[in-house]
Formats: sequence, C-alpha cells, structure tokens
Amino acid sequence: MPANTLSPSAQKVANALQELGILCQIVELPQSTRTAPDAAAAVGCSVGQIVKSLIFRGCSSRQAYLFLVSGSNRLDETMMAALLGEKIERADPAFVREQTGFAIGGVAPLGFPSPLKTLMDIDLFQYKDVWAAAGTPNAVFRIEPQHLLDACHAIRVKVC
Repeated sequence: MPANTLSPSAQKVANALQELGILCQIVELPQSTRTAPDAAAAVGCSVGQIVKSLIFRGCSSRQAYLFLVSGSNRLDETMMAALLGEKIERADPAFVREQTGFAIGGVAPLGFPSPLKTLMDIDLFQYKDVWAAAGTPNAVFRIEPQHLLDACHAIRVKVC
C-alpha cells in the first residue's frame, strides 16, 4: 500500500471527518490500538485521553447506543440504563458491524451508515485533545473533545 493510502475503513472515517469540515489526520500504526492501554502507548498519551467507542443495544427497543468513554473509565451500565429509560446490553460483533460498519476494536465515533444516539463521557473534556479509533484496530485520529462532541451530536454525560 502506498505511504499516503489509508485502508478502506480508515478512509471512510477520513471522508466523514472531511464532510464535517474537521481537519484531522488519520494515523495507521504498525502496532495495535485495539485496547485503550495499547492505543495510549502507541500514540504517547495517557490512557484517559483514549476514546473507547462502545456499542450497546437497548434490551426493549433494540436500538444501538454509542458511548464515547475515556480509556481510564468503565461504563456504569445501570446508570446509563436509568438515563436512557431502558436496560442495555453489550452488543455482539455482528450487531456492532451492522450498525457501525466497523469491527469491534476499530469502531470509530463517526462514519456510520445511519446516525446513532451518542453519549460522551464528561471526563474526556479535561484534555486538550483525545485520540479515537479510525475504523481499524491500528488506526487513530486526534481531536479536541468539543469538536468530537459536535461531530457526533453527542450528549455529555457522567458514565461512571
């Protein structure tokens, strides 16, 4: 692959960012960024600056929910269920791929076939910039938290 060519999934994220007028460079790394600690080590930031894109499914509505969570936090499912008004469950890999177009480990916060209800961890706002997955388990991009919130039409919430 030529040096400036992104993988198809990463290109999909780059296109989504460009369509929103957000100037971010997608970085595809030789090492995995599949977990928050792996991603933090790969880009040289704190684990808290890594955005985990977690997909859950509403138990009654079957609706997909995207949670953008600081890498140092664990989502409180009971608290989020109370906020959403329905119990939620972790989505299986097939549901994640169907709803986002991405595989678990590389789910970007945007670039989906259809918009998802998105909730964003308030702890991400303590950082000047954060790093999010860009469609593959080794692609990431850096963005200011407010720009990410705006791009995803997310709601700021306390997730834990």
